[in-house]
Amino acid sequence: MTISVRNYTLADYEALLTIQKEAFPPPFPEELWWSKDQIRSHIETFPEGAMIAEIDGEPAGSATALMILFDGKPHTWDEVADEGYIARSHNRKGDSLYGIDVCVRPEFRGKGVAKALYEARKSLVEKLKLTRFMAGCRIPGYHKHADRLSPQDYMVEVRNGRIDDLVLSFMIRQGMTPVQVMENYLDDEESKDCAVIVEWKRRQS
Repeated sequence: MTISVRNYTLADYEALLTIQKEAFPPPFPEELWWSKDQIRSHIETFPEGAMIAEIDGEPAGSATALMILFDGKPHTWDEVADEGYIARSHNRKGDSLYGIDVCVRPEFRGKGVAKALYEARKSLVEKLKLTRFMAGCRIPGYHKHADRLSPQDYMVEVRNGRIDDLVLSFMIRQGMTPVQVMENYLDDEESKDCAVIVEWKRRQS
């Protein structure tokens, strides 16, 4: 089994749509899958951040990122992702690579696809000499603890290994560090609309 990661093109749209449909099946709203116009915008705006992972030539996962100048200010997914188009939010003079999505087809989960995509993003940070790779991370386990923990306290509990969160704990295992909570980040009942900003910093020479 060989995992390869390359930049996607518009010719990959049907493969990308298959990945989205299988990774986010109903009742996930299909209008939230990437449209062809959004994919075109990713490629035209920042082709380096548009990635597809394949296993032995079969599309297995994908990821999209843009560059921003990170200032730590509160923001939503729609704001940082330009509602999925990235054209107005991408900053060629930015210092950070910001991941706005990653998805893996169910049949390929547990085979290292997501890890390969994260490693490719870290390599892009190195290539572009950026400060960090970062993302807004869902915390789908938070709703089970929201009656006794603030989202900040939950982040600390997960970071310290006292609570296992399906997404945030995975991100930590990829070498990402939780930095701060963003409230009202995304309509997400399990996460109580919160996300945790996580980052991986490039070693400065």
